[in-house]
Amino acid sequence: MKEDFICGTCGFSVRGNGYTNHCPQCLWSKHVDVNPGDREATCQGLMEPIRIESKNGSFVILHRCVVCGFERRNKAADGDSFDVIEETIAKRL
Repeated sequence: MKEDFICGTCGFSVRGNGYTNHCPQCLWSKHVDVNPGDREATCQGLMEPIRIESKNGSFVILHRCVVCGFERRNKAADGDSFDVIEETIAKRL
């Protein structure tokens, strides 16, 4: 299901594509799923991009919920800000 949303961190208007799970401008997400796509999480906390991993030539974003600490990995999308990806990587060095 395609879901558009306003980013709870930076206010960017995100147009969903059916797989969109984070803001392409700031990379933050929202804790809405227990399992990907189910929208069953009651927490609803914002999820900070805390680490970027490289896997098979692609980037994977590790998000951590600022409310409950839940962590989830999500693939970076083609439209994600490469500047923010680089900044997140640099924070970990």
